Amino acid sequence: MSERVHLDFGSGGVTVVTLDHPPLNVYDLEMRDALIGALTAVRDVPGVRCMILRAEGKHFSAGADLSEFGTADTIVEARRIRWDRDPWITLSELRIPTIAELHGYAVGSGLEMSLLCDLRVAADDAVVGLPETKLGMLPAAGGTQSLTRAVGPHAASPIVLTGRNLDADEAMRRGLVHEVVPRDALEDRTSELATRLTAIDPVVIRSLKRSLAAAKDLTLGEGLAVERQLARDLTR
Repeated sequence: MSERVHLDFGSGGVTVVTLDHPPLNVYDLEMRDALIGALTAVRDVPGVRCMILRAEGKHFSAGADLSEFGTADTIVEARRIRWDRDPWITLSELRIPTIAELHGYAVGSGLEMSLLCDLRVAADDAVVGLPETKLGMLPAAGGTQSLTRAVGPHAASPIVLTGRNLDADEAMRRGLVHEVVPRDALEDRTSELATRLTAIDPVVIRSLKRSLAAAKDLTLGEGLAVERQLARDLTR
């Protein structure tokens, strides 16, 4: 798709989106546009059953390209550029299972994009964090929202407020990642998970994702009602 992002539809319904912007896979405007194209294709192409988000090189992503900050003509233009074309909503609303494959640095928007995936598998060399606070900024690629939804406000607050990094083991203890595996086993593990997920009926997967989303967004009573209705629909 671009020099920054590669898209491989592969076989068996597993699609791989790969960041490729060495040496740190920093998130810049070119990568943003390429990600929008890739994620839109994943959303719209029939037959995609699961997506893996991975990266080439030593690091998953060290976050935003700070050299692009302040290059817009005005603050208004900077905000328009930032918000008019944003891949994060598309990623978060995919109706298929998504797996983030983390290694090396996965910080700033690198961590934020992974938090919008359903599952996060980290290599034992992974380092995660939201350092924006130390730079006088908010983690505004969804970090305050996605991290809080993933681990709860009590666990999210010190990570956001201090901006400190966590190693892979601590990230798993705190719920930021779901598994930690040796670096050389990372791709095999995510591929194994993807294969297992593609074996599930896509209608069931969509219903499960809707039920899980309801738990985040609705009251308990409303969420239970959604769950009951989806369960009924599956038996018809």
